[in-house]
Amino acid sequence: MTQAAFLNPSDAVVSTHAGTIAGERFQVLDSWRGICALLVALFHFPTASAISQSSFIGSSYLFVDFFFVLSGFVIASSYADRLNQPAEVARFALVRFGRIYPLHLIMLAAFAGFELLRLMLPQLHGTGAAPFTGGFDLKSLLANLLLLQGMGFEDHLTWNAPSWSISAEFFAYLLFAGVVFIAGARAWIWLVAAAVTAPLFLLGFSTHHMDVSYDFGFIRCLYGFSLGALLAWFQHDSIAGARQLFATSGPRLSWTLAEIVMVAVIVAFVSLAGGNDFGIAAPLVFVLALFLFAHEGGWISASLRAPFMLTLGALSYSIYMVHIFVQARLINVAGLVEHKLGLGLVGDIVLRGSPATGFGTGWAGTTAIVVMLVATIAASWITWRFIEMPAMAWFRRLSKRI
Repeated sequence: MTQAAFLNPSDAVVSTHAGTIAGERFQVLDSWRGICALLVALFHFPTASAISQSSFIGSSYLFVDFFFVLSGFVIASSYADRLNQPAEVARFALVRFGRIYPLHLIMLAAFAGFELLRLMLPQLHGTGAAPFTGGFDLKSLLANLLLLQGMGFEDHLTWNAPSWSISAEFFAYLLFAGVVFIAGARAWIWLVAAAVTAPLFLLGFSTHHMDVSYDFGFIRCLYGFSLGALLAWFQHDSIAGARQLFATSGPRLSWTLAEIVMVAVIVAFVSLAGGNDFGIAAPLVFVLALFLFAHEGGWISASLRAPFMLTLGALSYSIYMVHIFVQARLINVAGLVEHKLGLGLVGDIVLRGSPATGFGTGWAGTTAIVVMLVATIAASWITWRFIEMPAMAWFRRLSKRI
């Protein structure tokens, strides 16, 4: 996966909405979103430790497809019967834009600020590309500002690399709204068409199949988004009824066993399919997992409603958007400490068969992972509290004026 190239001492390398249905929040799915965001963060963090080198973490880029499936499910659940007027479509587009863009813009500013710092302080250049070149050039900055970085306009990952997915997702929002507005109750036919043709397109035209981002990221997003939307289209009433039953009767053994099996299937599938053509089935696996855990019927679901897990869910978008910047700065700091104290903290490593700059094996790699996760969660709380929440509230108020 090419994202690893963004993590060196001189460089810096979703679901984006609340999980609600008919006014009721899917807390377990929120928690899953947080878990998936951390797994993507682990995938991007370069260490020579056994954790980073494992086949499961090495294929955890597939959890981005969980975000797409969940996005389609929640958006269709919340808006499928509300997008029948131009004003409703306009409000929808404004609210979705306000959900993803403010934090995206702030992170772009953070990356640009660091490039300016590198320009003024040559000692920060390291062995990487010169400031404002490579994945951080001004041309690609414009594409990122216009949310086009995941729509096939770039030939490599740029700036805040994971943001390709929010680019693709935003245009999936707009396409969904347009289809529902035009087709109404028959919109599901178009969703079926997208869910069938998108994987065929990836199999036919992408040499990496599901491991695509800046090139065929929109097609990948449309695949998962359509499956999630179809699940909501036909199953949301039965899911809501089952959740009410479990809320009064408590977790059931049969659902607990099903959840355990589902987790095992996810771990096995990601570990085995991330590096080959079978990865094309990822959205199908995740839509089954979403259907199961949306019922919140087992003990795993009960544990995912713990306060810490719910907090991770709330922070998931921030985790996804800030983790590359945090990781790159940790490598910068470790490089400075190594230079001053002579410690062997960072250096050239081989990450899943590819050369990278990162932390070594043993205590250094494992400690770095723990520090990275803590720092990412802490930074995410700050951006969630002071950027995400105020921006969402402001755009909601603005949408009510339409």
